Amino acid sequence: MKKILVHERFKEDWIRVLTHIANLFFEDSKLYEAIENPDLSIRFQYKKENNRYSAASELEADGKTCSSTYTKEYDTEGTEREQNIRMKRAMSHVLLDVLEQYTGIKQQWGILTGIRPTKLYHKLRKQGLSRDDIRAVLKRDFRVSDEKISLLESIVERQLATIPDLDEIGKEVSVYIGVPFCPTKCAYCTFPAYAIAPNRKTGRVDSFLDALKIEMREIGKWLKEHDVKVTSIYWGGGTPTSIEADEMDELYETMYESFPDPENIREITVEAGRPDTITPEKIAVLKKWGIDRISVNPQSYTDETLRAIGRHHTVQETIDKFWLARNLGMKNINMDLIIGLPNEGIEEFQHSLDETGKLMPESLTVHTLSFKRASEMTKNKEKYKVADRPTVAKMMEMAQNWTRENGYHPYYLYRQKNILGNLENVGYSKLGKESIYNIVIMEEVQTIIGIGCGAASKFVDPETGAISQYYNPKEPFQYITSFERAIGKKIEMLDELYGVQMKK
Repeated sequence: MKKILVHERFKEDWIRVLTHIANLFFEDSKLYEAIENPDLSIRFQYKKENNRYSAASELEADGKTCSSTYTKEYDTEGTEREQNIRMKRAMSHVLLDVLEQYTGIKQQWGILTGIRPTKLYHKLRKQGLSRDDIRAVLKRDFRVSDEKISLLESIVERQLATIPDLDEIGKEVSVYIGVPFCPTKCAYCTFPAYAIAPNRKTGRVDSFLDALKIEMREIGKWLKEHDVKVTSIYWGGGTPTSIEADEMDELYETMYESFPDPENIREITVEAGRPDTITPEKIAVLKKWGIDRISVNPQSYTDETLRAIGRHHTVQETIDKFWLARNLGMKNINMDLIIGLPNEGIEEFQHSLDETGKLMPESLTVHTLSFKRASEMTKNKEKYKVADRPTVAKMMEMAQNWTRENGYHPYYLYRQKNILGNLENVGYSKLGKESIYNIVIMEEVQTIIGIGCGAASKFVDPETGAISQYYNPKEPFQYITSFERAIGKKIEMLDELYGVQMKK
């Protein structure tokens, strides 16, 4: 951990922002107002004169001194909250600058540390700024590189082609349905995923499925009564194909009975991410209900890696199950690869790309490994040797080149804290095979109603864009014992958000 002396006490939200910037350069860092023998010493100066915000910083470490200044003048006075954001942004500029000088590392995303940089692009677009104006703002005010701006431009173009009514889609909702069971739990995973076998023995699988059906019916009833359309449905988890084929059949029947106008739902996706859960019987159920978009996720095409991260299937099984799904008529298959998995470098990732080329799924999501706080991998980092920053950046470049050469286009992007190399996760697809759900959840343009274990509901005001959230319990037993309370709370929030408007 890097100990950084900043010589004064900052407000908590300032400390949080400055720490995020520092962590772009160091695996972990902490800011102190006073400490002996710091790794770095950084002094700040900052002031506001009318609408003019100025900041300066000077870094001292290892006999080296780096300094930076930044000034920006705004057209309006701004609210108290806006003024605070402006000053934090000025401080972020000078901190980023001195750390880039000190480390020699250039941050391609500039001062952006949030999850959704494309959301910022859309915000500027909806303000009426031209493409050139947006590019100038991203470079000047956020220090984003030309390469990353071009990536954002390509993604936004594909999103608007996929969902032409993206700016009006807030009148509809999408639905996420969480099934919390997997054959085993992967080492990097923090999703609500529980080994299905022990839960089957205790009867929790059956009890969970019964509760899930009730929740679908009640939420669907509200949607029908208020004439709210469903844009897309995403079955995630866990791995929703971990349950048996007949159980899947009953769930999809309930889905079609419960939600309004099911024939006109634009997209239904089912995560079949663990190849060891895919069977001909389950594919037949998907086909029966017209579900054509699934994920079959290799993550890596190296068996040693799969064993190291706790995925109890082989590379060959991934390949076999992909062709099983394809030959049984599945025409929209997504696959995931993860950059930076333990003991993987350039050679292993090139092998994964080569193997993907033999399958050519309709879409490919390239994740960069993130050390999520609650994952087994993070708790035992010494067991998992991962690639360094230059190697990870090279692998991302390889993915970009491979997708371009093979006719894939980027269509959504998100970032995470503690992500290797301060990079990103990018979804690529063949034209016309983009996932609607992935776009709407990343851009936060409409309400997502979460149903099932660990499901997060995100209520987006269609007029103001204001967001409120509600989380279902993550653990199956807790969900089983409290799902009715969760239903009531979500309906209450839906009434507040949509009900009054719909009754006018």
